[in-house]
Amino acid sequence: MKKPIIGIPLGDPAGIGPEITMYTFAEKSLYDICNMFLVGDRYVVEKAIEITGLDLKINIVEDVENAKFEYGTIDMMDLGVVTGPFEFGKVDALCGKASYLYIKKAGELAMAKEVDAIATTPINKESLRAADVPYIGHTEMLEEISGVHDPLTMFEVEDLRVFFLSRHLSLRDALDAVTYDRVLEYIKRCTEAMEILGVKGTMAVAGLNPHSGEHGLFGWEEVKEITPAIEQAQREGYDVVGPIGADSVFHLALKGKYASVLSLYHDQGHIATKTYNFEKTISITNSMPFLRTSVDHGTAYSHAGKNTASAVSMIEAVKLAAKYAPNFNRE
Repeated sequence: MKKPIIGIPLGDPAGIGPEITMYTFAEKSLYDICNMFLVGDRYVVEKAIEITGLDLKINIVEDVENAKFEYGTIDMMDLGVVTGPFEFGKVDALCGKASYLYIKKAGELAMAKEVDAIATTPINKESLRAADVPYIGHTEMLEEISGVHDPLTMFEVEDLRVFFLSRHLSLRDALDAVTYDRVLEYIKRCTEAMEILGVKGTMAVAGLNPHSGEHGLFGWEEVKEITPAIEQAQREGYDVVGPIGADSVFHLALKGKYASVLSLYHDQGHIATKTYNFEKTISITNSMPFLRTSVDHGTAYSHAGKNTASAVSMIEAVKLAAKYAPNFNRE
């Protein structure tokens, strides 16, 4: 079987993205499962190679077809955005602009089926704002590139897979988003996403309130919104159960009882996955024409330029992209 091609946008040049990307290209085991293609700036990559001290060569190409895909060589498109000195660990408009353009190009390559998936590196929201980029993060950018509204986010760490009913909302707004219609819609969308990934099994919906509300003793959301949505989904043939108390459902899923969990707000699922294994918790953006995986940490400005950042999460993101990419049929 032909190895999938994983596109990697370089991330914020002032953050740790370039360094962990170099270590990812230096991870020989990845070449057994995929080919990697970088979108970035030659100047930034040269600086990252200098900082890490890795024995890597750069092969600049105009399209993916001309890549060598040889260990020790970084095949890349040079966008020529950052071509001179910049300061590590600082918010910088040019770096924000570059990080956006790297993602945009990588997404375009995925939409054109020139790469099979993309694995993204960290970007900085303040730098994006300084560059007047009209998106707050990767998901919003990919929504525009793919033409898919509200693409699904899923976390995976070992056998634990977690979807999120809402992402970047205040806790008050997130609670208001827990409605019958939204829960039912997400059960259906998450089931479809799991089918695309080739994963079978029961989905569990996490409880919102302590002990899933205890029939209204600690809140009425389970009674009025969540349970009726689950029951309707079951009547329609969906393999879903719940609500299951949030203090146990993630543990049970990790042990294999459930194939996935629908978390009802951002931190509920983030805390569960990251507490178990922070570095190996990988974010997947699903329901688009292409797969996107990502590290789930930031630009770590305090480590940038110092060769002290761990590349474990980035390497895991590429592994997961290679694992699931064949399910997104490349023509």
